Amino acid sequence: MAARMTRDRILEALQDLPADATVDDAIERLVFLAKIDAGLAQLDEGKGIPHAEVKQRLGM
Repeated sequence: MAARMTRDRILEALQDLPADATVDDAIERLVFLAKIDAGLAQLDEGKGIPHAEVKQRLGM
C-alpha cells in the first residue's frame, strides 16, 4: 500500500494553490498527489509495466 501523505506535504500542496482556488481544486490536487504516490509505490514493489509493453498495448 502506498505511504500516506504527511500533514506537511498536504499543507504545502494546499498553500501552493492560487488564492482563488476552490475546495474542488484542493481535493483534485490532493487526489492527484496521492495517485502519484501510489504509482511510485507500485514501481518500488516491482509492479510496473515495462515501457516496451506499454507501447505495444497502445499500438505504438
